[in-house]
Amino acid sequence: MDKSARLLRIKEAAKLLGVSPATLRKWDNEGKLKAVVINERGDRRFKLSEINKFINQKE
Repeated sequence: MDKSARLLRIKEAAKLLGVSPATLRKWDNEGKLKAVVINERGDRRFKLSEINKFINQKE
């Protein structure tokens, strides 16, 4: 699997970005950083490539 296509759990993504999981949920709801919903329960995963893109936009 391509490393940039990797899906991160919300805690992993939050740690990488230096924010709380609640902030990531808020950003997803606002459309700022979209998550992939992986099941009926609504668990979210974030694409590593999208996180890297988001970080680069902030610099």
